[in-house]
Amino acid sequence: MSEAVTVKILDRDYLIACKTEEREGLIGAAAYLDGKLRELRDSNRGGGLERVAVLAGLNIAHELLSLKQQQASSSNHLAQHLQALKSKLEAGLSTSLQ
Repeated sequence: MSEAVTVKILDRDYLIACKTEEREGLIGAAAYLDGKLRELRDSNRGGGLERVAVLAGLNIAHELLSLKQQQASSSNHLAQHLQALKSKLEAGLSTSLQ
């Protein structure tokens, strides 16, 4: 079921429709975005709101891509470790069956 949620970003209210189970995630995402926008706005006094929004979007996209890359690297490392353990178990089982 959908519900309307009001989030505040840079002192402006936005009414967003979302599923009930996604409400907390939406509120958290809005708070995160608001924080990033404020941080950039405060550090870039000369830039307009559009510039601040683009910079915030780029920063958030960079964070997401970095996390995805770290996760993929961790998954690959785990897969290699599991394969090594599997090989050791198979070698141990084959010698014990002889």
